[in-house]
Amino acid sequence: MIYAKNILETIGNTPLVKLNKIVDGVDALVLAKVETFNPGNSVKDRMAVKMIADAEADGRLLPGGTIIEGTSGNTGMGLALVATLKGYKLICVMADKQSKEKVDILRAVGAEVVVCPTSVDAEDPRSYYSVSKRLAAEIPNSWYVNQYDNPSNALAHYESTGPEIWKQTDGKITHFVVGVGTGGTISGVGKYLKEQNPDIKIWGIDTYGSVFKKYHETGIFDENEIYSYVTEGIGEDILPKNVDFDIIDGFTKVTDKDGALFTRKLAIEEGIFVGNSAGSAVKGLLQLKDHFKPDDVVVVLFHDHGSRYVGKMFNDDWMRAQGFVEDKLTNADDLIQGHEKRPLVNVRTEELVQHAIERMRKYQISQIPVVDSSGFVGSVDEGSLLKLYFSDKNIADKPIKEVMQKPFPIVNLNTNIEEITKLMNMGNQAILVTLEDGDFDIITKHDIVSAIH
Repeated sequence: MIYAKNILETIGNTPLVKLNKIVDGVDALVLAKVETFNPGNSVKDRMAVKMIADAEADGRLLPGGTIIEGTSGNTGMGLALVATLKGYKLICVMADKQSKEKVDILRAVGAEVVVCPTSVDAEDPRSYYSVSKRLAAEIPNSWYVNQYDNPSNALAHYESTGPEIWKQTDGKITHFVVGVGTGGTISGVGKYLKEQNPDIKIWGIDTYGSVFKKYHETGIFDENEIYSYVTEGIGEDILPKNVDFDIIDGFTKVTDKDGALFTRKLAIEEGIFVGNSAGSAVKGLLQLKDHFKPDDVVVVLFHDHGSRYVGKMFNDDWMRAQGFVEDKLTNADDLIQGHEKRPLVNVRTEELVQHAIERMRKYQISQIPVVDSSGFVGSVDEGSLLKLYFSDKNIADKPIKEVMQKPFPIVNLNTNIEEITKLMNMGNQAILVTLEDGDFDIITKHDIVSAIH
């Protein structure tokens, strides 16, 4: 019989998968090292096992102890697998920008989760770095993992991930591309690969708000580069000891928006449901495409699973709130989709201005079309009525026909949004839309602004 003695024995030997549509235009064979096949669904399983084993061996972690770690979620999951099997308590300290799914998953596997604010300096006592250290100092028989500076992190990838990639590519790999956070993956894999072939290029993917790229290029730790970002799993506002800048040939930065969009593209175009850092890695790879030749073999590593981001990068509302996606608006029909199905509010030529004002108040609208027996013959709006009021305080008692302005333009459902915008820019306060049943709807400036947002 063939079986694993426990779940930890299933870690590693993850597949390489050829990328196709999403890397169209890249003159190289692009292979993804899909680490979601690990039991904890991330590359972090590898180093979690290694760090705990090494801590047990040298006495830092004693039986019945408490493991404490600051994590974006994936390391915590890997640690939880080991802690569960070996009888340790686990406390995971996370920044509040991490997805709710990550928090829920950690709690599901028995970890205690402490959430800290993202928008504070690393030295701030409220940061997840500081809180992790404090808890380790306060709790008896505890061990602070410190994946950022723990050499076992990089060593795990030197011993497992790197050799796997070398073997799977038959030693033909020419470039390794990966997001950089703690630095363990890029440094461990990079060290192994360069020992096999010094010509292999190691590229790190960084994010805006992180210090890695500039520090690598200039040796300057620029605090002005540090600001909050939403991309998860890569970038730092510190310099972890595990980041071996001598092994890394270069960095490219990817925006939060591009990282999120390419995370979704991987699912849609390649059927690979992976996390935020994978999207950033692919976009970074595309930014580096001029470095690749037709015979090159480029390996990009996907850290974790998309299920940890269903409330964020895979949620349309969240993406809209971030300004990362826009509804694909093409015509008038798109602009009126959110309107309630109710008769168009209008006013007749013989009614008084006060009647128009009352209806605008009642329906919370700023403009209203004017009709007579022949159809639409004019319009009134708050702005024009206000101007008239300053010259005639009795304006409310006048008939609409004496104060109305030109009628609103009328378009059909298929009129494109560019034409509608052009009509608005010609001084029209609203646009009327002919519906299929012969009724009318109205598009206002508010509709246009809301659609743009």
